[in-house]
Amino acid sequence: MTAAYRVVAVSGSLHEPSKTTALVRAIAAAVAERAEVYVQLIELTDIGPELAGALRRDHLPERVEEQLRAIETADLLIVGSPVYRASFTGLFKHLFDFVGQYELVGKPVLLAATGGGERHALIIEHQLRPLFAFFQALTLPLGVYASDTDFDGYEIASDVLRSRIALAAERALPLVGYAATRPVDLLVG
Repeated sequence: MTAAYRVVAVSGSLHEPSKTTALVRAIAAAVAERAEVYVQLIELTDIGPELAGALRRDHLPERVEEQLRAIETADLLIVGSPVYRASFTGLFKHLFDFVGQYELVGKPVLLAATGGGERHALIIEHQLRPLFAFFQALTLPLGVYASDTDFDGYEIASDVLRSRIALAAERALPLVGYAATRPVDLLVG
């Protein structure tokens, strides 16, 4: 029997409750329905105050350092941000500024975002994908975008969105298994 995959889900939302956090949780749950996983949720609403003032990684408190190590050692990252001024939140970017440059090489990353309307959906292609390309991560081809109309309050209310989440989870797992079995020394080059 193989060990459970380590899935780390990061919500870049600055509010609680949050549609972005609800989306990230739903994606993680869909992955957990299909494979044995251990899921860890990192919410910027929780660690943001300790993260915001740090200029270097060695300035971070141990609790935030533990979150960074979880991101770096995950078998699958699920990352999501609300659209904020045509991009991801600044604190989301600040968190990933502390991730080691080569720590995500070859790591599968499932991209997600939320916004007020469909016109914001390109955040996945124009903002999130380039950020994780810098890390040489394996961004999964199918991202998950949700607009306000996909929710009833903070609950997913759209069958189309539920289907997209299920499809993203199904397509992610073969790549997670592949990346998790690759030798680490082959990933950095």
